[in-house]
Amino acid sequence: MRLSGSLMEMEAAILEASNAVGRCATEEALGRFDTDGSPMRVGETKLTVRGRHPKVYQSPFGEVQVERYVYQTSRGGRIYCPLEHQGRIIRGATPRFASQLSHKYAQLNVRAVQTDLEQNHARQVATSYIQNVADYVGSIATAKEESWEYALPQLDAPIATVVISLDGAMIPMADSAGYREAMVGTLSFYDPEGERAHTIYLAAAPEYGKSEFSQRLTREIARAKQHYPEALYLGIADGAYGNWTFLEQHTHRQLIDFFHASEYVGKLAQAQYPHRRDATRRADWRWMSGRRRPRPGRSATWSIGSTSRASRRRWSASTRRCSGRR
Repeated sequence: MRLSGSLMEMEAAILEASNAVGRCATEEALGRFDTDGSPMRVGETKLTVRGRHPKVYQSPFGEVQVERYVYQTSRGGRIYCPLEHQGRIIRGATPRFASQLSHKYAQLNVRAVQTDLEQNHARQVATSYIQNVADYVGSIATAKEESWEYALPQLDAPIATVVISLDGAMIPMADSAGYREAMVGTLSFYDPEGERAHTIYLAAAPEYGKSEFSQRLTREIARAKQHYPEALYLGIADGAYGNWTFLEQHTHRQLIDFFHASEYVGKLAQAQYPHRRDATRRADWRWMSGRRRPRPGRSATWSIGSTSRASRRRWSASTRRCSGRR
């Protein structure tokens, strides 16, 4: 290794030398997961060696070529590689490199991941490969999640209320002209004083419908009810029909969230004061309506009813003027 030029050039040389050492060590490490070519059994199936073939693996330090034994049954069929099985190779990537790709891809878009690898790790990797490895890691996590359980911490205060919330966003898909819905959800645990003690967060990648996310959220709700069967279960969401039908199955009460409720107040204010000159009165009415503490089951109905009557009066007067009637 030659150290010459600027410090940055020297650092680049050090990085390349470090990667070279890493590639040599990774080649040796991969070889330790291979067999000696003897016949073997996988379950009830007997396999014999087909030959020793070279394969290039992707590591954090660069590409590493290794000759390894591959196996097959006497009738042919699918190839089995002990090295890849024992070494937990994922789409040709070593476990460490697959972990790096999936972690970076979870934080950045694929082009940013590609640039980060090139600038900071001296690794040139195709965007399609980054996506394939990260997607496969995600599929492994999804398959394993059914047997995973989020362990609730030991909470000091008793839990009086569990708030279940969910929401979705339509995401345009790069591989098609359509949209799919990405979902998020939470289970929040509150003590009798209304202080939040703990929250479980869930999310699901865009999918057709909400079946996978709904199943996962249902499992977490069932586990919460096992721990806190006497708690009040409260559902909070926007006005989407699918969210309400789900929450009605799992909660005692349902509420619309404050943000979307505020949007409805704004629409009511527009109906109450529809003219441009009423902008100040409209803003004041909206502010006062947001501050008013409603009586259960009355305030919203009264606001909608009064606004509806006011709108009809204005519409009727306008219609009479336009028709020339009094």
